[in-house]
Amino acid sequence: MTPDCTTPVPHSANHPDGDHLRTALHLAAAGVPPLPLRQGKVPFGNCRACKDGACGGRPNMKNTGPCRCPAPCHAWAAATTDPHVLTSPTWAAAWRQAVAVAYHPGGAGLTVVDLDHAAAVAWARETLLATRTVPTTRGEHWIYRGAMRSANAVRPGVDVKSLMQYARWLGPGEGPMVALPPAVRALVVKEDTTPARAGVASSVPARATWDRSVATGCRHTERYVRTGLERGLAKVRGHTESGAGSQAFGVARFLAAQHAQCPGPCGLDAIGEEIVAAAVLVGVPEPYARRAVANGLETAVEPAA
Repeated sequence: MTPDCTTPVPHSANHPDGDHLRTALHLAAAGVPPLPLRQGKVPFGNCRACKDGACGGRPNMKNTGPCRCPAPCHAWAAATTDPHVLTSPTWAAAWRQAVAVAYHPGGAGLTVVDLDHAAAVAWARETLLATRTVPTTRGEHWIYRGAMRSANAVRPGVDVKSLMQYARWLGPGEGPMVALPPAVRALVVKEDTTPARAGVASSVPARATWDRSVATGCRHTERYVRTGLERGLAKVRGHTESGAGSQAFGVARFLAAQHAQCPGPCGLDAIGEEIVAAAVLVGVPEPYARRAVANGLETAVEPAA
């Protein structure tokens, strides 16, 4: 069962270092695997037996191995909900030196969107589904139910921390925690945005043009729709180095939302095809472009939670 973490848990920053273990035990009891952080707020280094991956790695890492080291080696992979491990003599030295507590979001079935500054927070408020938030030194953590692949720098000031990652524990946060939305998953789908040389890396799909003939139930004028679509396509085409796939997702979601009150049909499929074509032209693989656009169109018409 996915942990809710609504019960009060000590905020480690408000306690002397000796109480970090108490915070960790509270987290473990809630199903959230914690680990200690040393000076610099980073995990403790590996012991000699585990150095440079000599032990083979933890069984829950990408490449499973035979490591049975009792010490908190291998960073996020050492996080555990076992109170006997957390209170063991081999972890005692780490807790005495710890300056903070972290946790493995993916191990708890959670995803953390780490927003590193005010601009990133503003973007999230305009783009992502509201969920539980935790203030950080410079921004916020947005926590969702559901695990996914982690990725750093998915956009300026935004990291996604879930599987094979750790996040610093800064308190339980405020607000209801909602299920992981497609918009967050779309952020980390790997996209190849290197401009094609001597041609296009992916085949450009047959271009379907939106016009009134495919939008007999649209309440907007053709000029209104075409103007908004061309502006959106220009934004996608402007991302020639990186981010075109994410931009395609955002444009699709925004344009689809304009038709939420139309009786339909509005020809959203044709609009989606034009966005896919624009993304492919700047180097986004067609399968990814189609997923991003489809997610954008679906997100825009999802019922409010």
